[in-house]
Amino acid sequence: MFNADGDLRKRTKAFAHRVADAYESLPKGKRLAQVWGDQMLRAGGSVGANYREAQRGRTQAEYVSKLGDCLREADEALYWMELLEERKYFSTKRIAPLQKEANELIAIFITLIRKGRGR
Repeated sequence: MFNADGDLRKRTKAFAHRVADAYESLPKGKRLAQVWGDQMLRAGGSVGANYREAQRGRTQAEYVSKLGDCLREADEALYWMELLEERKYFSTKRIAPLQKEANELIAIFITLIRKGRGR
């Protein structure tokens, strides 16, 4: 799935770029779309930033804690995507691949957290 070469680092960075692209497609004149989009953008970008911090954790507990932050941010980004889709600011066709990626990242972080707690 990922390795020491940073596949997950690359994947979370790509996720941030894809979230940014989705954000930029939102209508500029719709305040709700922009406010919720801002939230999605922040959360989507935080996933990778927190993962980088996790990799630099000084202790196992710190590592697991930062992975928890990654998990929460990915889930939050997914939440805002769902709301924006429900309000028809995103078509299902447009946002479904990004939601799929968010769900996959969530699953990865859950696995890493479980492994990290078991060490």
